[in-house]
Parts: sequence; structure tokens; C-alpha cells
Amino acid sequence: MGEPVILEAVRTPFGRRDGALRETRPDELLAAALGGLVERAGLDPARVEDVICGCVTQAGEQGANVGRLGVMLAGFPVQVPAVTLNRMCGSSQQAVHFAAQAIAAGDAGYAIGCGVESMTRVPMFSDIGGGFERLNPRLLRERELIHQGESAERIAERWKITREDADALSAESHRRAAEAAREGRNAEILALTGLDPEGRPYEMRRDEGIRESVDPQKMSSLKTVFRPEGEGIVTAGNSSQISDGASAVLVGDRARAEADGLRPKARFRARVAVGDDPTMQLTGIIPATRLALKRAGVSIRDLDWIEVNEAFATVVLAWAAELEPDMEKVNPWGGAIAHGHPLGATGAGLMAKMVAGLEATGGQLGLQVMCIGHGMATATVIERL
Repeated sequence: MGEPVILEAVRTPFGRRDGALRETRPDELLAAALGGLVERAGLDPARVEDVICGCVTQAGEQGANVGRLGVMLAGFPVQVPAVTLNRMCGSSQQAVHFAAQAIAAGDAGYAIGCGVESMTRVPMFSDIGGGFERLNPRLLRERELIHQGESAERIAERWKITREDADALSAESHRRAAEAAREGRNAEILALTGLDPEGRPYEMRRDEGIRESVDPQKMSSLKTVFRPEGEGIVTAGNSSQISDGASAVLVGDRARAEADGLRPKARFRARVAVGDDPTMQLTGIIPATRLALKRAGVSIRDLDWIEVNEAFATVVLAWAAELEPDMEKVNPWGGAIAHGHPLGATGAGLMAKMVAGLEATGGQLGLQVMCIGHGMATATVIERL
């Protein structure tokens, strides 16, 4: 049985919808992440025994097993297989889990968990040809399945979260992300060629959606999206940005990696996936966190770095109310409200950011947790080595 360790973790800069990565196909984004990953790690791609790719909207340019297409475009040997999975927003975090489990089982010596999503080129719900109305009618009769934005509003009601609370967390996300980008902290980011609004190419080294400053008055003037004005608090400003990007994490057996001269960066203390209420649907991060901490044998106070995906500000605030963490350790370099949430790419992207953050700060223990549509969540506890 092997001991899975993280050897390298990278992501592309995340681009805005219709922004700098608008002309870059998702399979090319994935190829850039995969190629950059093995180059940084100093590993011959022929040594990789499997590539597990997370992608939510598997249609069009993201169809036909985009993981395998990205592997071929990255120039990996044809002997390297790949599979594409969909656990919605937790897809590439789950891909990393599966890679680690393959190593632990002795089925592979090196594996990659990765993810990709171009929400510009392959819009959400295009895999089912529309929205909720395309789901099984019996399921819609038996379950109250609602838009995640409405779930975020119900979370605000249950935990008594105000518009001011949500906007303040969002502004802080931008402030932290801008500071990290300005100071060049995001070592996990691979430089990529993007296009400016006029179509001129430039070297993209930071996430496109980050705002250097947030005007509180402008933030408070944004209209609610999912409920009439005055009846809700969720706006475009306190929700994650629709984005494009890719990410990849190299996992290997510790003994084999060390024998090959590679330095392990972190080991896994817990890997968790849970189901939860499909109507509230975004609250699964609460039981997922509790289970991950229990399996890892640590408390929330033992953690040095926490990544909670900022799908909506209300989700993070409800989680914080239940877990009572040190908020200085939660998304220290900002979150998806600032840098964006390219669905299938976010999980491995947050993992890459957390590994880089632990290395930069000398921290030891990190938690990553993500809410998932239809009421699920994924969580990982890692220990820096």
C-alpha cells in the first residue's frame, strides 16, 4: 500500500467570462495546466499512470472526455490514460481524492487530479439543454430542487445573515486577493497568454476578476438577483464570479517519489465527500468539515490555512457561524468572489493555492471544503511536509 503525497500543484490564472481567456478552448487550458505541472515537478509525463479530470459541463468543447483530449494536447505519451468526472463544483477536488486513493491502493505510482471549465465557451446547463425544467419530472415533484441562488437566500434567512455582512465578506475577499496578487504571492499560478479587450495578446499572471478596490456604496447599490429588491441579499457582488480556468495536482507514492529525487509537499490527513439537504444544498460544507476534522484527528483551531469556496458569501458566513474558525485563516488570499469559480477547475485550483499558502507562511495543516449542487460537499485536510 502506498502513501499518497502532493508533489506539485498549479493552476492557470482565472479569467472572467468573455474576458482574457475567451478565445482559449478548455482542452487547451487543461493542456497548459498539465504540461506546466509536470514541467514544474520535473517528472517525465510517461511516469504518470492516470489522469483524473473534473469538469461540470461536459458538452461541446468540454465533451468527448476532455481529460483525455487535454492529455494528448499536452504532449503526454499516448500510454497515459485519462477519465473525466462530474461531482459538480467539487469535481476536481474529487479528482485529487481519486488520484490519492489510486496511490494508496497501490494501483499507481503517480497520478494527476485536475480540472477545467470554460464558462465562456461552454455555458452552464448546456450539457442538459437548459435549466431545472429538463430534470426528471418525478424528481421535481418529489424534491424541492431550487436554484443555488435561492438556497443562498434561505441560508441567509436561517443564519440571520444581513446584506451588510455578505457585502463586507465580499469586499474583504477582493482586498486579500488584490494584496496577494500585488505582492506576487500566488506561486501556484502558471503564466498564460490572454487577450485584452481589444484582442491584443499579453502575458496573464494574475486572476482577471480581482478588483484592486471595492466601492462600498457601489457594492450596496447592486440589485438582488434571485429575489425582488428588499426581499433578498444575494447580488452579483457577493457571489462567485463566472470564470474560465484549469488546474492540476500531481500525486505520487511517497517512497517512489523520494527515490526518484522528488520532494513531497504535503500528505493527506482526510478525504471526505458527503450528501446533505438538496434544497438548502450548499450547507453540506458544515458536516463535511466536521467529518474531515474528525478523521484527521484535529480541531478547527489546529488549522493554519482554510479554503472555503466562496460560491456565495452567505455560505461562508453560515459555515463560520457553525464552526467558529479564526477568520484570518479563512481564504487568506481571497476566494472565488474575487478570483472566480471556474466550476470544474476550482477544486484543484484551491488545493494548489492552499499548498502554496502553507509553504509561503510556514503553516502545517490546511483544510479545503466546497459546497456542491443538489446537496453535497467535499473536504480535504492536508499536512505540509
